[in-house]
Amino acid sequence: MAVKSGPRQSLTVIDNRTGKSYELPIKNNSVLATDIKKIKAQSPDDIPEDETSQGLRVFDPGYMNTAVVQSKITYINGQDGILRYRGYPIEQLVQKSNFLESAFLLIYGELPTEMQYAKWQDEVNNHTFIHTDMEGMFKTFRYDSHPMSMLTAAFATLGAFAPEANPSLRGQKLYTNAASGDLESLKVLDKQILRILGKAPTLAAASYRMRQGRPFNRPAKGLSYTGNFLQLLDNLSEREYTPHPVLEKALDTLFIIHADHEVNCSTATVLQVGSSLVDPYSVVAAGCAALYGPSHGGASESAIRMLMEIGSPENVPAFMEKVEKRERVLVGFGHRVYKNVDPRSTAIRALAEEVFKVTGRNQLLDTALVLAKYARESEFMRSRNLYPNVDFYSGLIYQAMGFPLDFYPVLFAVPRCVGWLAHWRQQMLTPSGVKIWRPRQLYMGSGERDYIEAKDRQVKKDSTIFDAPVAVSHGGDSKRSQLAILKEEKVRAKL
Repeated sequence: MAVKSGPRQSLTVIDNRTGKSYELPIKNNSVLATDIKKIKAQSPDDIPEDETSQGLRVFDPGYMNTAVVQSKITYINGQDGILRYRGYPIEQLVQKSNFLESAFLLIYGELPTEMQYAKWQDEVNNHTFIHTDMEGMFKTFRYDSHPMSMLTAAFATLGAFAPEANPSLRGQKLYTNAASGDLESLKVLDKQILRILGKAPTLAAASYRMRQGRPFNRPAKGLSYTGNFLQLLDNLSEREYTPHPVLEKALDTLFIIHADHEVNCSTATVLQVGSSLVDPYSVVAAGCAALYGPSHGGASESAIRMLMEIGSPENVPAFMEKVEKRERVLVGFGHRVYKNVDPRSTAIRALAEEVFKVTGRNQLLDTALVLAKYARESEFMRSRNLYPNVDFYSGLIYQAMGFPLDFYPVLFAVPRCVGWLAHWRQQMLTPSGVKIWRPRQLYMGSGERDYIEAKDRQVKKDSTIFDAPVAVSHGGDSKRSQLAILKEEKVRAKL
């Protein structure tokens, strides 16, 4: 009896330029980009810079549909509003777990046993202190420097205090050797993870205290991860400082929610930089730089600024009218991945109510709720899948807890270190080795042309404001300097 075979797991592509057929294997609902390169054909419209002989390329601005890694860490289904860490729904972790336990899960793949967790917690807490010279580094910043600028620099500087962790000094395979079971390499790798997770709250708090003009606090024993963070932020030399349990729990919950979110902008940056095999401190600093942007980690700050500008609930319709006319940008709604309700925002909304019971009702909450109601009922919003996202509600909680607006991205960066390090560790442990990331481009510039001497050059006829530096305003001292006759000019004048 003949066995009936199922459909072939492949994609057949016919190149209409040549009539040639190509069969591309499909695995995990994807095709290899390198298989696309097998499709080659000359076209009369091709230019040499198209590199047609090297095969067809995939043009995907912003990575809209390009998978760059195989990962076991975080799963997101944007259509159905699903977020899972290592298979565990975010809703369950928020209700039953804590941040350090979820961190272990993300980095090592399983929830820790009681013994594993106790050792993990002790190890992280034992790495909370920073070298005193790091405090000097913070003091070099202006008083009004953005805390995220300080934190980014701090992580990069921290690497200078760990030369044993630098592949440039210890050999480029310092971390990748761990993939083959090299125990010493694995010890170095995991030690840096402990150091970064332990010191992240200390560095973040130092940026806050520097901004406040207050002396730095020392880490305290016997507190939770977020409890110690609050102590580092707020203790004014009280003999015994104990954070409010509701605020401590709220921050811990927000840390779980912000710990990872698959290959987002900052995580992609971490993996891009990590593929060069640089040390993890530089990797995390790069992640901070990406997170800093208003389209990423700075979104919660921008959302609150928007609510402050709207002012009161009765102003929402007028503001939304401008949004619908594309005169204003709506912040805190919609998401690159989620085309449904952001599961993180659902968990945070319930958390917000608990916080408001302690701190008092946030004056912007009424405006925010009216805006959220408008989003649910507006055809303009529904048709564009614009629902409140995690930044919308987290900003409200941060403001209720008394954090300054410019500290919001830092509160995002501290827990996101876990996700960054989980993905970095997974990358270093890739059995086949780490290939440096090197995206392709479509070159759209000039073809080959000959050099023109300066005296023969002319401004092109169709030039725009983008084709030369715009005029830059200078201070009074610069103007005086420009008007001054310098010694070199006097010499030239005599020649």
